[in-house]
Amino acid sequence: MLRPDHCLRFRSPPAITGVPVPAPTFFPALSPIAGPRRQLRGALRPLRARPALLIVRASASMDAAVARAPEMAQREVARALAAEAEARLGPRLLPSAVPADVAEFRNGAGNAVGSLGVRRGAPGSSIDFMMQSSLHCKVPNGAIDITSILIFLNASTDAPHFLMELIQGSPTSIVVVLDLLPRKDLALHPEYLQKYYENTQLDKQRGKIYELPQTRPYLSPSLFVRSAVSPTAISVSIDCGQGGESALEEIIRGQLAMVAKEVLQIWLDNCADSTTEMEETERMCLVKRDNTVRSKSIEVDLTANLPRMFDPDVSSRVIAEIRKAFGVQES
Repeated sequence: MLRPDHCLRFRSPPAITGVPVPAPTFFPALSPIAGPRRQLRGALRPLRARPALLIVRASASMDAAVARAPEMAQREVARALAAEAEARLGPRLLPSAVPADVAEFRNGAGNAVGSLGVRRGAPGSSIDFMMQSSLHCKVPNGAIDITSILIFLNASTDAPHFLMELIQGSPTSIVVVLDLLPRKDLALHPEYLQKYYENTQLDKQRGKIYELPQTRPYLSPSLFVRSAVSPTAISVSIDCGQGGESALEEIIRGQLAMVAKEVLQIWLDNCADSTTEMEETERMCLVKRDNTVRSKSIEVDLTANLPRMFDPDVSSRVIAEIRKAFGVQES
């Protein structure tokens, strides 16, 4: 839901052969999270998580070759977060069944690589799926890196979903989107707002990030995205300025890692094991809302952006796996 050309608005983003860079969306690593330029990749190991989805626009004519996505602080944080989620969720997650040519993929020109991991929830679990993805794209003046984790719950509960997207467009700046995505209209359901956002003191985590002098609010140009996140969403750009590479890494491994871990812990403690008694009409409304969010993200982000970066056969395979995970059919 965070589109590729959105994230980089906080600072002048590099043009990828005339195509705007992605901005944050709701689909980690392959979604259009327009963000900073650096590298993406992913893996499911302790301290190394495979981001969700994201999309960056690029052309096949770039000359910089990409063998493998470089290691970086944002991916270390994501891997640690994914490992913690997997350890806690345990048998409620099935092994990833994503084909090898989608688990890791690249374009023919060798300037963009990505990874995608999807673990469906086991039968009887409240987990729908956990998706981790990352993207690394070389551009003429640097690279764009996006890393994401998305954990969606099914209709056995109305508890919020978990989302983290990290978009790095330069060695000194990053866009962060971290939220528990609400599944109800909060104005119509104040008890939901109180249960998952007020009682959990989630807003305190947002305050810890805003304390940093390098932090500025990130306002997505997409009204749809802004309407879908919670009022406690952490949506910021962190810019350490010229020569601030080490300062940014310190923030990512320090304050950002700590806050992301706290937000995940709140989700694990209050949402992951939740079950909700609902009438059939209420459940149908919940499912319809979830499907709208998923469909909108695929339609606006993935199908519009992924083919610009990867060859048609690669992008179609990746999009097909994402559709399968989201339970969204091609329209």
